[in-house]
Amino acid sequence: MMKVALVHDWMIHMRGGEKVLEAIAELYPEATIYTLFCDRERLSPSLQKMTVRTSFLQKLPWIKNYYRWLLPFLPWILGTLKIERCDLVISSSHCVAKGIAIPPQAKHISYIHTPMRYIWGFEKIYFDTYPFVIRRIIMFLLKYLRRWDLKTNDQVDFFVANSKNVQNRIEHFYHRESKIIYPPVDLNMFVPQTSERGDYYLVVSAFVPYKRVDLVIEAFNHWQKRLIIVGSGPLESSYHKIRKSRNISFLNSVTDTQLRSLFSEAKAVIFPTEEDFGIVPLEAQACGTPVIALGKGGALESVKHGVFFYEQTPEAIRQAVLEFETKSFDYSAIPQAVTQFNKDHFQNQFSEFVRECLGQGVEHAAP
Repeated sequence: MMKVALVHDWMIHMRGGEKVLEAIAELYPEATIYTLFCDRERLSPSLQKMTVRTSFLQKLPWIKNYYRWLLPFLPWILGTLKIERCDLVISSSHCVAKGIAIPPQAKHISYIHTPMRYIWGFEKIYFDTYPFVIRRIIMFLLKYLRRWDLKTNDQVDFFVANSKNVQNRIEHFYHRESKIIYPPVDLNMFVPQTSERGDYYLVVSAFVPYKRVDLVIEAFNHWQKRLIIVGSGPLESSYHKIRKSRNISFLNSVTDTQLRSLFSEAKAVIFPTEEDFGIVPLEAQACGTPVIALGKGGALESVKHGVFFYEQTPEAIRQAVLEFETKSFDYSAIPQAVTQFNKDHFQNQFSEFVRECLGQGVEHAAP
């Protein structure tokens, strides 16, 4: 039997990347997962059953609260993780996972959620608010990270991109070809729950800078329209401070069942970020709900029913909401537009690609 190792950056929640990892892990239930640190209680039941090996970061108290400050050192920390001899390594990477050392003779397939955003094209979004001196130090460290990131591409045999958007970024920054396999959505869970619509708009997001939840809050601050925001993260206290309207409410964490109901009853989901692909728009549409999205990045591939806006400003969001309210939608038809993103389709595509790679049916894309 082929021995497989899976690699993921860190495992502390169940967001889009972790759901991809879950779908891959179901194909290889005997595999060992290697990750920098892990919170098993926050993972899905199927991932909780897997054998997981972590770095020494796992032993540091409250690592989830400050790991972002360790980003420049993660390549070195990743080097302390040693994969046992195996036939195939599959990395699921949005940060450093693709750079793990590969055992001799093993093939390496890397599923790229994105080349590291904070070193390839999104530096200003992440670091512009830092003090000048700190920013200069960070920019120096980013040069080292870019060199490391490019060097580790040599040990990736085959790249998989989660979207056309990411495929273009892999080609632009890495000068490598990749296969597009869109992430899976649990279409058994995310289904319409009601034909009745509530009186609110919905945002579902991590509270980190590039998600731009702040723009939606500012857009709704002086409106009577109701907004529900689901999420958590380091900017949570900041978002609470800039909220001025009583019609804006926060939900820290919800179950998938609760989220399904929120999606199903919302007027629309607002998606203000330039995302690599974006699972939230697919989950919303699977529940029959249209999306008001920034017309850049992965949303251009994932949003089938809704309205686009093209500037990341509160005013652009307000105008998009007003435009949305002039339109009519056949809500019953919306879920049909995303049926190709189901988990079975993802797993079939991924399994076939692995067979082609191991059988050399796919041409190796040299650096």
